[in-house]
Amino acid sequence: MEYLLDDPALEQAYQEILRRVKPLQNGEVAESMTQRGVIYKLNLGASVISLQQLAASYPKAHILALKLWNKQWRETMILATLLDKPEEVTENQMDFWVKQIQQIEMAEQVAMNLFSKTPFAYKKAIEYCLAKKTLCKITGLLMMGRLALTDRSAPNERFESFLELFPPLAKDAQLSLVFRRIFVQIAMRNPELYELALKQAYLLKTLDSAEALDNADQLISQLECDAVRELVLHRS
Repeated sequence: MEYLLDDPALEQAYQEILRRVKPLQNGEVAESMTQRGVIYKLNLGASVISLQQLAASYPKAHILALKLWNKQWRETMILATLLDKPEEVTENQMDFWVKQIQQIEMAEQVAMNLFSKTPFAYKKAIEYCLAKKTLCKITGLLMMGRLALTDRSAPNERFESFLELFPPLAKDAQLSLVFRRIFVQIAMRNPELYELALKQAYLLKTLDSAEALDNADQLISQLECDAVRELVLHRS
């Protein structure tokens, strides 16, 4: 990780953010998350919308984001993803943050707000999906889904390479909900990817895995419905 140089202005902004985030506390939300097993070093239960509004009142700053992430509160970590500059994020930083992710919520925030906007997004999405840690794989999948939704100019080959990685992931029950969501997001980019994804879904039925078979059946059912077919055709 980078050495955080002392900067009076950044330190002032950092301390101000810590003060401003505390009144956003919602104890009921925090308690509900704890009961569901979503555990953070400190969780104020602030809504993501309120954190987005808070972040919007500050200019993006890479070092400030690193300081906020290192605080390890739920809210400061989310703010870090909102305030960092994607062009200044390094691969080492991404790897360090991914190793610290302990919740699907944080994987979603990191993938959506920051990682999918970095110059390394496609490379790291593949790398994380090949990792051993479940939350690392989930982060990679979420990055793929975000890229499918936002990078409209990317060639199909980018997403074909994602689909090629999917058969082993289809066997993992811990990934299934995210896996199916991302699979469909890629399939619905355009008719060409739709046809390729549908073939891949049928391929999953040949795997020696009950989980893969269940994922395949659900994907095929969703992709072959008339409403989805019509929507994809309009994207040609």
